[in-house]
Amino acid sequence: MTELTTQYDPSANQPVDPTILNLTNSAAQKVRRLREEEGDSNLMLRVYVTGGGCSGFSYGFNFANDLAEDDANFDNGDVTLVVDSLSYQYLQGSTVDYTEGLEGARFVVQNPNATTTCGCGSSFSI
Repeated sequence: MTELTTQYDPSANQPVDPTILNLTNSAAQKVRRLREEEGDSNLMLRVYVTGGGCSGFSYGFNFANDLAEDDANFDNGDVTLVVDSLSYQYLQGSTVDYTEGLEGARFVVQNPNATTTCGCGSSFSI
């Protein structure tokens, strides 16, 4: 298990360390609300990459209670973002955010490694 801790700096345009994943304050706040709704303050947000989607790879999100041996984790205060080692190679330097807009409310990944993305931003290619 790799433990890396970072605090998201909304004034920074790029992550300081390209190996770290950033969890924005907005995303961390949404996770706190969801944990409260679930009644489980130990839930962590997991982001992962799967094959498929209109651009080749797709992002996925779910909650985790435990860390696997090959997981990396990144903190924003009391909220932990978890990523498995296979997905990590595609997500290094990314920022996970939470947005609410015309397309609905959702977690999104701003991935500097993606060479193309689909119109909705849920899939990408490298």
